[in-house]
Amino acid sequence: MPLPHPLPATGAIFLDARGAERAMRVSWHSEKDLIVLSLWRDNVCTGSFRLGLPEAAQLMEVLQSGLDQAYADNHPAAARAVPVTGLHARHARPAAI
Repeated sequence: MPLPHPLPATGAIFLDARGAERAMRVSWHSEKDLIVLSLWRDNVCTGSFRLGLPEAAQLMEVLQSGLDQAYADNHPAAARAVPVTGLHARHARPAAI
């Protein structure tokens, strides 16, 4: 069995729902202004992908959009509610008794 690779100082590991020792590592490399996504199986890197800052921001937007849509699909009443924020929030709160 291969020796484990060190974990990134800044990043995260996500375990695959299929199990089988599958994982995705996300590591931030601020010295190069990039993020590396790497796929692991049985503690062996099977592939990696480098994202520059603009691409990382775009990926985050895609993920957020998908999460928003999934929430709206599963909670239609809550998705239609309009949050009250900022200046309008002060006027929407009930007066203190």
